[in-house]
Amino acid sequence: MPVWDDLVGQERVQTQLAAAARVADAQVTATSEGTPQPAGSKMTHAWLFTGPPGSGRATAARAFAAALQCTSPDRALGGEPGCGFCDGCHTTVIGTHADVEIVRTDLLSIGVKETRALVRRAQLSPAVGRWQVIVLEDADRLTEGAGNVLLKAVEEPAPRTVWLLCAPSLEDVLPTIRSRCRHLTLRTPPVAAVAEVLMRRDGIEPALAAAAARATQGHIGRARRLATDEAARTRRSAVLRLPLRVDDVGECLKAAQELVDAAAEDAKYLAEEVDTKETEELRAALGAGAGAGSRMPRGTAGVMKELEDRQKRRRTRTQRDSLDLALTDLTGFYRDVLALQLGSGLAIANEEIRGDLDRIARDSGPERTLRRIEAIIGCREALDRNVAPLLAVEAMTMALRAG
Repeated sequence: MPVWDDLVGQERVQTQLAAAARVADAQVTATSEGTPQPAGSKMTHAWLFTGPPGSGRATAARAFAAALQCTSPDRALGGEPGCGFCDGCHTTVIGTHADVEIVRTDLLSIGVKETRALVRRAQLSPAVGRWQVIVLEDADRLTEGAGNVLLKAVEEPAPRTVWLLCAPSLEDVLPTIRSRCRHLTLRTPPVAAVAEVLMRRDGIEPALAAAAARATQGHIGRARRLATDEAARTRRSAVLRLPLRVDDVGECLKAAQELVDAAAEDAKYLAEEVDTKETEELRAALGAGAGAGSRMPRGTAGVMKELEDRQKRRRTRTQRDSLDLALTDLTGFYRDVLALQLGSGLAIANEEIRGDLDRIARDSGPERTLRRIEAIIGCREALDRNVAPLLAVEAMTMALRAG
């Protein structure tokens, strides 16, 4: 299966990347044979993939990285780079290729120290592959200092190094960096295309695949999780009941507490296994004895404290992500309400609770619905400013009640 099959509903971007991969392949072949390199206007050393959440920015970057490393013999016969079967494609896609560094973070930001390590990596020549490829999936989380460090590497790239940066929008990346990148914009995939992928690739039943794709409005990752995880569907159902519970102050505060508690529990569940494994691995590397109560060697307390701080930041990020997902579902609820109130004819994302949507639409007007959507947006902005989650969510639920 060609690596491009992972791109859902991105035909224009796929065409551009495939053309660039062909030029890149010709460049490397020409260099190795000592012949003049062909014109490379379709290929450049730095790319910026932007698009809404769920559009597949990281997937597109990985597919392009795989095509750049493709070693299929069919290329010499006119085949397209990115076969999906050769060692170069396979190891890139699964994340084990020696010359492809895939960087993602579960923390709130990417700092100067991590970025300097990437820049040093980018100066190396390919060890086994055709290119040295750095995929930075969270370029929007670079601190200002880290962005300035990266700028130098993007300005003066090594001959066989390619940077692939991913971010939600152009505004999330420093102007000096984005001006030196070729920009590709991905769109939200059509709901039908996402449902088809869930059925074909994950074996999901058609009805469930269609419901998950419709509920997430084309967000591939969330649709897959919703279709394959019963607990995720249960949590989403609980979130969608929140608008029906904000009739009095007591219920507003109770619903807010439950929402924050659920996000914290999610973060704890996801972090527990990873934290334990990381801690045990570091203890073993530092020479500690077996068991959590064994004595640590002298001089290692600072290293352990650094790991604990990083794990704490990761749990904070995971909790925020879980809350943000719930707020996205709430926004979808009121978007459906607004569509019904205006008679727009838009497809309803939450068709399974059509009765609740109709009741809320009858009992209020479009102005109140818009104010409620603004309250949810305000909550997300407050969380971005590090407002205490419970305080931000309580303010939101009270605003939902007031309309």
